Amino acid sequence: MKFHLSQNKSSLLTSFFRRFTYFYSMDKKTTEKVHFIAIGGSAMHNLAIALSRKGIEVTGSDDEIFEPSRVRLLKQEILPAEMGWFPSKIHAGLAGVIVGMHARIDNPELLRAKELNLPIYSYPEYLYEQSKNKKRIVIGGSHGKTTITSMLLHVISQLDIKSDYMVGAQLEGYDCMVKLSEDADFMILEGDEYLSSPIDRRPKFHLYNPDVALLSGIAWDHINVFPTFENYVEQFDIFCQKITPNGTLIYNEEDPEVKKLGLKYGDSVNSIAYRTPEYDVIPEGTRLKFEGEKYQLKIFGGHNLQNLMGAMHLGKSMGIDSKTFFKAMETFTGAGKRLQKVIEKNDFVMYKDFAHSPSKLKATTKAVKEQYKERNVLACMELHTFSSLQKEFLAHYENAMDSADEAIVYFSPEVVKHKKLEPISIQQVQAGFGDKVRVMTETSEVMSYIRSQSWEKSVLLMMSSGNFDGIDYDELGAEITSKLV
Repeated sequence: MKFHLSQNKSSLLTSFFRRFTYFYSMDKKTTEKVHFIAIGGSAMHNLAIALSRKGIEVTGSDDEIFEPSRVRLLKQEILPAEMGWFPSKIHAGLAGVIVGMHARIDNPELLRAKELNLPIYSYPEYLYEQSKNKKRIVIGGSHGKTTITSMLLHVISQLDIKSDYMVGAQLEGYDCMVKLSEDADFMILEGDEYLSSPIDRRPKFHLYNPDVALLSGIAWDHINVFPTFENYVEQFDIFCQKITPNGTLIYNEEDPEVKKLGLKYGDSVNSIAYRTPEYDVIPEGTRLKFEGEKYQLKIFGGHNLQNLMGAMHLGKSMGIDSKTFFKAMETFTGAGKRLQKVIEKNDFVMYKDFAHSPSKLKATTKAVKEQYKERNVLACMELHTFSSLQKEFLAHYENAMDSADEAIVYFSPEVVKHKKLEPISIQQVQAGFGDKVRVMTETSEVMSYIRSQSWEKSVLLMMSSGNFDGIDYDELGAEITSKLV
């Protein structure tokens, strides 16, 4: 079934009413009040905290809130007193109600908000309302979004450039991944292609209307929502259509699907192509060569350097020249959970990475082996996402971990069952990845194999959007290094 993105006249009138009410409420002298339905979500709680810090009165509800959301909301003094849904929290004095993906369409608070004809926003829709008078920089793509966003944030922090932002992952040094202010000229947004809310089935990045857009790569994902590759690519095409008049599209010309879009929209927007730069591998990381200058960076891998070039062009759109950008990047150590070093001792090093899609696995494994050519690289990957645990998708992982000297793929049959998916077998996973990988279905089996290795002149690379059902990476790293001479 094809995924449609059309709006009828009624929804357009509703959208107009929401915005009129929103700006009317902004002009009022009284404190603005907003309510979050499903406030405990990883994205939602960050937005709630940001609005509270901005001086907006925030309330919220949820049926369950996990860490770290709970403690962060508690610290900001906006944690709901009790769990559950309470229509009494919804009243005419609210300037808006923000609905998270965790909420259902029959949520009693949502139904009450509709009864009162209150402005109802999805998470990305409200972010747009908060940034519509700023220059919006939106980073899109199937992979590399968080890394590129964190690179740009690192540089503007070094240069003391004011900007609002939203990042989809927790970055080191930040206690909240959303910042909203009145005086910043820019808004940096990580543009996720997943759906906006239970009642707004548009991809999030369709709602930001970028002045500057970046596309890093397109590799089929979220197959529960986008049933075909063509349908998935279409969402990025629509994203390009949303770029404002006289806007800019920065695109990775080494990705064939992205390049098609870059060329397609080259006449309607200011298009800028980028690619992996010239570089040398050095023990400390990478020596980047650009326009006759050399820069010593702590990051490594062709994919990271490709992301860096995209981030540099984003910096230019903010008035930062390339030399200044790269000098500031010399102190950048990486994005949270993106090829993050866990521990290093003697000739052993351990990394963890968020990689889970075929393209991410291939890029990350290749980068690590390129950096540590003389060491044995053991790559462990957990199938954890909805897409990765479907037998129809497994063939896309062919040769994804071939750069590693040894490779383990782990999946939990219980997780497959919990996600209400058709069971997959060890043989099916093996066929998908190729003969080089070992397939395991018990965390204890993975740990037993890791503990049996000598780890001299070796690298351990753990890749997952989960945590292998409870492995503590820091403890594992400490255990391995304690046995090294």
